[in-house]
Amino acid sequence: MIRLVLFDIDGTLVHTGGAGVKAFGRAFASEFGVADGATQLKFAGRTDISLVREFFTLQGIEATPQNFDRFFAAYLRWLQELIPDCQGGACHGVLAFHEQLLALPEPPLIGLLTGNIKRGARIKLDRFNLWEKFPFGGFADDHEERPKIAAAALRRGSEQFGRDLRGEEVLVIGDTPLDIHCGRAIEAKVLAVATGGASLAELQRHNPDWAVPDLTHVSAAQFLD
Repeated sequence: MIRLVLFDIDGTLVHTGGAGVKAFGRAFASEFGVADGATQLKFAGRTDISLVREFFTLQGIEATPQNFDRFFAAYLRWLQELIPDCQGGACHGVLAFHEQLLALPEPPLIGLLTGNIKRGARIKLDRFNLWEKFPFGGFADDHEERPKIAAAALRRGSEQFGRDLRGEEVLVIGDTPLDIHCGRAIEAKVLAVATGGASLAELQRHNPDWAVPDLTHVSAAQFLD
């Protein structure tokens, strides 16, 4: 039985009209004088920390804690400024699927598994009144690598549940091949949704347990057993 469901954010829970990427670009420009820094990076499924580290490498900037702090302070300011006007919302089927999970006879714990830093995740989800629906999770603050973030989310879920959860009791929901791989890192079951950048065919090639166009194509009850 699934005891813990972990959701990715960008392209899985919400679309923000590119607000996160735009905030990255503006922070690169305002803090480091690089006007096109975001265009050189592939964001899908990545962690915020790894993206900034790649930017620093490409630009020959020393990856010091001070430079990371400088970037993220600016990023959060820009994201907070951009998010109110972003064109987006919850991905198709998300709200109904979340309600179905809560309505199960034995509802699972529900959390986040994201490459966003926690404060960035909150800004994005608060924009659509979703933050309070996910009381814990794993974030880029926990680690630069997605598998380690998945381990942090599993640990917090186990603490909430009161015992160590096995991988087979966890469902990871994401929209990229990297989400599938990080779910596998904790031996979780994986539901891939083609609501982000990856096509359904591309997701299927990475062998998730389920792959669907969006969450209207599954019901929470089918994951009960």
